[in-house]
Amino acid sequence: MRIELATRPGDPGRPNEDFVSAVLPALGLGGALVLLDGVTPPPSGDTGCTHGVSWYAARLGGALLERAVSRRDLTLQGCLASAVARTAEAHRDLCDLGHRRTPQATVVVARWDEERVEYLVLSDSVLLVEGADGEVTPVLDSRIAALAALGPVTDAQRNAEDGFFTAAADPSVVRRAVTGTLPRAGVRALAALSDGAARWVEVFHEGGWADCAALLAKGGPRTLIDRVRELEHAAPAVPGKRHDDASAVYAEL
Repeated sequence: MRIELATRPGDPGRPNEDFVSAVLPALGLGGALVLLDGVTPPPSGDTGCTHGVSWYAARLGGALLERAVSRRDLTLQGCLASAVARTAEAHRDLCDLGHRRTPQATVVVARWDEERVEYLVLSDSVLLVEGADGEVTPVLDSRIAALAALGPVTDAQRNAEDGFFTAAADPSVVRRAVTGTLPRAGVRALAALSDGAARWVEVFHEGGWADCAALLAKGGPRTLIDRVRELEHAAPAVPGKRHDDASAVYAEL
């Protein structure tokens, strides 16, 4: 078993709004990984929350990881719903959780035991699954990409029908997640990437998802993030932020 992870803020002067962690529980029961990418509000945008996106990502990510490991009786959708509800209760009395910009995040979570691998993806972070035969399959929630192909994605499309969905304060959002279960024997490795790390493929087109998985296997998440930063510095222009928070976790099962 090999697990490596790395995260780097887009701006050293701002808090990192990503969360990434992995755990191997005792007694050989398996493990889990969690990656969240907090949604940065506009510079002048109000969120209705006194805590901020980094606080939210850390609280939700920690709660989700704990449930994914300790509550094997729950599906990953159930784990996420419980974690969202717990995080909402932690600041409901102080913050406006009905605000459209209330702190929120993309989610990738995967867990495994001796028999199976389960996964859940919500919004535009990425899970890569490398099969025992070496084939790499990206697991994507394609809603934002589909909307972007039709025109600019607007704030009104956030957590709205015919729009896209992120984990915020409503546990029912878990119904919108991409989920699945695979035989453990058919999975060699897993990798999760925030969109800041996935730029290597999606923005700079340095290779496909299989190439990205190979880079992670050889050099680890830190090498991938280093390459992304080099490309960002060299590019005359970068869509969106010049440097985004970038996180990745690689688990060789």
